[in-house]
Amino acid sequence: MSKPKVFEKPPGVKDYLPETVAKLRRIETNVLECMQKWGYRQIVTPTLEYYDTVGVASSTSDRKLFKLLDKKGTTVVLRSEVTAPIARVVASLLKERPFPLRLSYHSNVFRAFEDEAGREAEFFQTGVELVGDSSADADAEVVALAIASLKAAGIREFKIALGHVGFLNGLFRESLPDRPDEQSALKDRLLQRDHVGYRNRLRQLGLAETVREELEGILRLRGGQEICEQARSLSRDRTAQEAIRHLCEVWEVLQAYGVSEHVLIDLTMVGDFTYYTGMTFEGYAADLGFPVCSGGRYDNLLGQFDRPAAATGFALKTNRILEVANMEEPEAPYRVLVLYAPGKVKEALAHAGELRRRANVIVETARIDAVASRNGAPPAGGGTEYDEVIEFA
Repeated sequence: MSKPKVFEKPPGVKDYLPETVAKLRRIETNVLECMQKWGYRQIVTPTLEYYDTVGVASSTSDRKLFKLLDKKGTTVVLRSEVTAPIARVVASLLKERPFPLRLSYHSNVFRAFEDEAGREAEFFQTGVELVGDSSADADAEVVALAIASLKAAGIREFKIALGHVGFLNGLFRESLPDRPDEQSALKDRLLQRDHVGYRNRLRQLGLAETVREELEGILRLRGGQEICEQARSLSRDRTAQEAIRHLCEVWEVLQAYGVSEHVLIDLTMVGDFTYYTGMTFEGYAADLGFPVCSGGRYDNLLGQFDRPAAATGFALKTNRILEVANMEEPEAPYRVLVLYAPGKVKEALAHAGELRRRANVIVETARIDAVASRNGAPPAGGGTEYDEVIEFA
């Protein structure tokens, strides 16, 4: 294996230059301030977690985890998402705090992708977890907050697709009884948004035409509140009916928030069946093929940390938002260079300190002889890099 060149970096990671970092920090700050106004308090969890606790509880598949061995030989992982670490904290450091708990976060996370062009191994997430409330109101709250957060991040045109894993679980159990492998295969096609593959798989199952048409019909279940009524007629399964009832309640609360115009019900939008237990959702910005946020209900996770509780939340994919955010540029700072001769150090640095106390002023300092040796002569008159140059000679 050849030695990497000094300027190379591992695949899937990137450098962020100052201008990009400034935009990223504005997005992060605006979103976290939005979340704080809704009562969510920020938490920070470690970059490293034990595999046998947080790693196995994570929604990330095992093959996508970065695993390491510590000096004792214990397997640890780089955090691949923040929900499982927060569940650990809720069940330990916050175990005496009453529910509901509203927590927010912003972190870099790590996932190992093999031969997947464009997928980043390190990226940023900003999100919330609402723990200890199983109501439709709680689900509606996190969806409404996701909408507010996308607006705070500078996303103007977007849609939230709202689904429920219980509907497809019930429908498939009723239509394909005792055929769990086929149910899983169909769910996987929907999870991958492979609707052609879903139809082809249905045709291979040898189903009665009415059953096949019914299962194909769910691909058309996208729209507003009318989808709830249409879905009720597709299955008499209790789980499916309960899922639709819950989604209808969520929709009504979203109408009360005044944000239902941003939401559509999509009963093929299922999320990870092994992790989510109820409502799921994804947010799509205009002209971007990947979701910029995702979330849902995961009522089984806290039980793995011995504090069973209902929970729901979402995460913004902050680095994807960088590509499409339309944020108002802040006022450019007034840049000052303070130059000083060796005998004027104290006077010059005191003046620089006074200038830095002013709003939106950036001050750099340098010795005159050092600047002259680098550039041939000290800058004068402001130039293009600085708005003002002050000399203490």
